[in-house]
Amino acid sequence: MKLLEKYKLNSTIEMQNRIVMAPLTRCFATDELVPTQLMADYYEKRADAGLIITEATIVTKGGQGYPNTPGLFSKEQGDGWKLVTDKVHKRGGKIFAQLWHVGRVSHSIYLNGNAPVAPSAVLLAGRVPRAEDLEYPMPRALEISEIETIIQEFKQAAINAIEAGFDGVEIHGANGYLIDQFLHQHTNLRDDQYGGSVANRARFALQIIDETIKAIGSHRVGIRLSPAAYFNMEYVKGDEDTFDFLLEMINDKNMAYVHVGIFDDTASFDYLGGTVSEYIRSKYKGVLIASGGKTSEVAEQDLHLNKYDLVAIGRPFIANPDYVSRVRSNSSLVDYNESMLTSLV
Repeated sequence: MKLLEKYKLNSTIEMQNRIVMAPLTRCFATDELVPTQLMADYYEKRADAGLIITEATIVTKGGQGYPNTPGLFSKEQGDGWKLVTDKVHKRGGKIFAQLWHVGRVSHSIYLNGNAPVAPSAVLLAGRVPRAEDLEYPMPRALEISEIETIIQEFKQAAINAIEAGFDGVEIHGANGYLIDQFLHQHTNLRDDQYGGSVANRARFALQIIDETIKAIGSHRVGIRLSPAAYFNMEYVKGDEDTFDFLLEMINDKNMAYVHVGIFDDTASFDYLGGTVSEYIRSKYKGVLIASGGKTSEVAEQDLHLNKYDLVAIGRPFIANPDYVSRVRSNSSLVDYNESMLTSLV
């Protein structure tokens, strides 16, 4: 199977196969947001994936929006992640840390009583996950100096990730979180250098990419993008122009990959001219990781058609720590169900 062939991500990273374990938020870090031995065991069991992308990992306390999500901004957090990377590497695996700031998708309960921050003060309607009695509050628009600080926090988290033994990092620019909020007109109403035009809306993402590359090298930096996954935001005509521009700029940066952020990649969008993975493939020249409900059978067909280079598998990895072995032996999979979220197995 093409899916199970070794894959050279770049000149320094070779994967055991083309299967990527997708980032899956689990909320099992300590109250200090430190990864635990239980988390290390969880990732170790899945280390036969070609690449593991960790659960979303916050770059600063101000970027938290869910309980007990791990961070990469303290020594203790780095030490906790070292337990994980050591175990994955001992099994021959590769692992990237997904770097995250939730922006407005937060509540003051996580922020020492402060309001969440965002490109603009645009309210997110809805209730806070795992705290459903609370509604999202109005976020506060970031000052320019604060934007510059967050860019440096992404850079420092990338440095911390390499020190903790990670093979690289994935910048979480998808799914309605802070970077994505800058990219979309619904959540970015700014009229300064970070809003009002395609280039300005893309500036925050590009500055984070550039600073992270400067710190750890382009071969160690990937990004996840959501041109059509309108989670926690609404489509505004012309949003696709921002992604056209962003992908054109990324083409020149020799990054490790672009990762599709979509829940169902069978959905087609008129303004993108097809599915999200088809759209990105048409704009981006580098390695593409598809996601969004792919089965191994579909992925095998798509790889032969060169629709993408790697496939990210999410919930089946929760239900099947031995997912790769099951694909190799053509064994049936254990079905995922939500009760599996209550423990790490």
